[in-house]
Amino acid sequence: MQFIADLHIHSHYSRATSKDLTPDALWRWAQLKGISVMGSGDFTHPKWFRELQDKLVPHANGLYSLKKEFRTDSVPDSCRGEVCFLLSSEISCIYKKNGRTRKIHSIVIVPGFSDAKKLSTTLAKIGNLNADGRPILGLDAKELLRIVLETSPDGMLIPAHAWTPHFSVFGAESGFDSLEECFEELTPHVHAIETGLSSDPLMNRRLSALDGIALVSNSDAHSPSKIGREATVFDTEVSYASLINALKTREGLQGTIEFFPEEGKYHYDGHRLCGISFSPGETRQHNYLCPVCGKRVTVGVMHRVEALADRTEEYRPPAAPSYRSIIPLPEILAEALQVGVNSKAVERAYFKLLEALGNEFSILMDAPLEAIVAAGSSGIAEGIARMRSGKVNIAPGFDGEFGKIRLFEEVKKPEIKGQSLLF
Repeated sequence: MQFIADLHIHSHYSRATSKDLTPDALWRWAQLKGISVMGSGDFTHPKWFRELQDKLVPHANGLYSLKKEFRTDSVPDSCRGEVCFLLSSEISCIYKKNGRTRKIHSIVIVPGFSDAKKLSTTLAKIGNLNADGRPILGLDAKELLRIVLETSPDGMLIPAHAWTPHFSVFGAESGFDSLEECFEELTPHVHAIETGLSSDPLMNRRLSALDGIALVSNSDAHSPSKIGREATVFDTEVSYASLINALKTREGLQGTIEFFPEEGKYHYDGHRLCGISFSPGETRQHNYLCPVCGKRVTVGVMHRVEALADRTEEYRPPAAPSYRSIIPLPEILAEALQVGVNSKAVERAYFKLLEALGNEFSILMDAPLEAIVAAGSSGIAEGIARMRSGKVNIAPGFDGEFGKIRLFEEVKKPEIKGQSLLF
């Protein structure tokens, strides 16, 4: 059975997240998006762990379901489907290794509340799990992997947003040049990495060292409506054991649903405060320095991939899982209707399309264009057609600033702020 999973999200106990991030809301939005398996996020946080225990019930497939008393009627019939939860949590490790400070984020997946409690009990002796849904621990990422393997033999650790400059295994600012440098003798237990919003599978496949690694994508959502902005497609039985086996063997790992990587916050290099956005070549020409203030620019994902790659940009891996690049439906609607993405007009158009055609993923990737015209407008259908064919205009994201993506108009680099040192 083919299904879509989003295994990396957060709860309302994480910093800078929506208060609406509850199991109830995740259950609802998973159906609106077309997601069958949702990560729980933040199971290491004691209060969120209790909320999950209160609202979820074990399912026969090794996953969890939302209890019936917490389900709402606010999902259109066209979108209704079974949603299962898998226990997941993001953990931040900050530590020194090989003479440098490392900041590595990892997604941890476990099969049940018992294993989650064992792991949290061990981690609580190392750091404060109450402070943040995504706890910060002074712990080597390799040692975190060791603890996961010891406390939950059927669990898994996946390096999160693997290329983000500041908090990832390959990040330019605090990461490593290889998985082996980070995880040493435990590297064979790392079966998958999360590519993150600013890279796509083709960029990752430029590293032959990742040939045996599954590439997964997730939303890292901080609000319910953002789940599914990236996701992973499986073709297996919907169960914990089948999902983990697919990640380990890549059998049944159908592919991923991606951002256009240029839209990610760290695709290009740059310095946001000064409005400087550089390609890797431009960064090298400027000796890695901002021409406005003279400070070092933040080296982005594209640059970092080029630095570690042993294959050309034109390389295409044989028989690799497929992927689709999408733009969230509200963004397409906003541009087609020429209104703000958070406007009432977009909300009305969004739910009108869902009621007529089904969930968001089916509209973005599968619905016939003539059906979209009938349920919405020719402008909306044209925007979706352009997205499907990759005819998009993007000013790449940089230094924490999302890229600007447009379907119907050109976009420009940000204006440089301040007085350039060149003058």
